[in-house]
Amino acid sequence: MELPPFRRHRRLRTSEGLRALVRETELTPAHLVHPLFIEAGLSGRSPIPSMPGQDRLGLDAVAAEARELERLGIGGVMLFGLPASKDERGSGAYAPDGIVQQAAARIRDAAPGLVIFGDVCLCEYTSHGHCGVLGPGGTVDNDASLALLAETAVSLARAGCHVIAPSDMMDGRVAAIRAALDAGGLTEVPILSYAAKFASAFYGPFREAADSAPQFGDRRGYQMDPANTRMALDEVLADIDQGADMVMVKPALPYLDLIRQVRDRVNVPVAAYNVSGEYSMLMAAVANGWLDEARAVDETLTSIRRAGADIIITYHAKSWAARR
Repeated sequence: MELPPFRRHRRLRTSEGLRALVRETELTPAHLVHPLFIEAGLSGRSPIPSMPGQDRLGLDAVAAEARELERLGIGGVMLFGLPASKDERGSGAYAPDGIVQQAAARIRDAAPGLVIFGDVCLCEYTSHGHCGVLGPGGTVDNDASLALLAETAVSLARAGCHVIAPSDMMDGRVAAIRAALDAGGLTEVPILSYAAKFASAFYGPFREAADSAPQFGDRRGYQMDPANTRMALDEVLADIDQGADMVMVKPALPYLDLIRQVRDRVNVPVAAYNVSGEYSMLMAAVANGWLDEARAVDETLTSIRRAGADIIITYHAKSWAARR
């Protein structure tokens, strides 16, 4: 008996049940982490104009939001703070009563099932908006910044953050943070390193949301060149050598190729940050009637998972989980 000249792949697409049975990439709310912006002095919520559907939260709104995210099965939250005041050394980042420290404590009480990621960077807390302290020439002093980043990590862990996530892109910060956590008796606190964080045009809405735009210059002197793959892989491996328990690629969509290469090279969990500009582009197209939100978001998040991300930090987490 002769075989047919081609295979009929459509046989496995004839019903939703059959499609679900053979689906290769799993995406659940547990894979998602929702970023939260916590603003000192704010009561309730304040919409972020460039990120439709996203709000800054006051401390009084944090517990309710955390309970809702936990109810939806979302895996965790990534916390960013907007302090009441800023200074040259970003002291609000490591203050025991800092805005993120207070929020972490409230979230742990309200939603004990949520994993709390504490972003470690100074840009939201410095008067100049850069991710470290400045040296005499006005550039970011890498080595002088390490002690403050380590102090921030310890402060956040003691306040209740389950995972420390350094995003500053200073060389050696993972080693400095690991040493400080261990010296402080916080040996069980893992580090998710923003290991391959690129100097991207897609961060614009975040800088409005977090009030973190640099007051001069840009961050290309410490964030990665978007053209470089080998260098990104080298930084990922270096951070793992320094003690990172997980690594991140940021942004996600323009770097799906790198997510796959990282996944193929390392044995630790890989995260990807579906950043503010990616979110805002999609939501602008939805607002204009050009895209169906549910399908476009589902396809976007699935593509990031398919590329190899175990964890996706995304502003779509809450709305996507609510539609399931």
